[in-house]
Amino acid sequence: MMVATGNHHYMNTDQFHKDLATGTYDLLVLDVLRDGPGYGYEILKHIFEQSRCTVRWHKGTLCKVLHDLERRGLVTSRWQPAGRNRARRYYRLTARGRRAWKTRREQWQKFTQAVNTLLGI
Repeated sequence: MMVATGNHHYMNTDQFHKDLATGTYDLLVLDVLRDGPGYGYEILKHIFEQSRCTVRWHKGTLCKVLHDLERRGLVTSRWQPAGRNRARRYYRLTARGRRAWKTRREQWQKFTQAVNTLLGI
């Protein structure tokens, strides 16, 4: 949401946070999976806890990200038993996904360093 005040535009803080987070979805999921396979709730929990309760996704958001990553060949999935009459879909990085994680991580580091420099941080 943009709010106009005179000649200046201020972005709603929640919208700024949302836009910033959206650009990191792939990187965050690939990063969680680089240490080994994981299933949906486990991935959500890891991201939430590692972000110090700042990044909280809805299950549907993660499903879209995982589906897109799988469609692009960056992750694969398979169902595994998880107790009585239950199964979980586990996701694992492919070799292509590992390369994409490395590239995106390097791009993120360069970008954040440039922004921090511009902001004097």
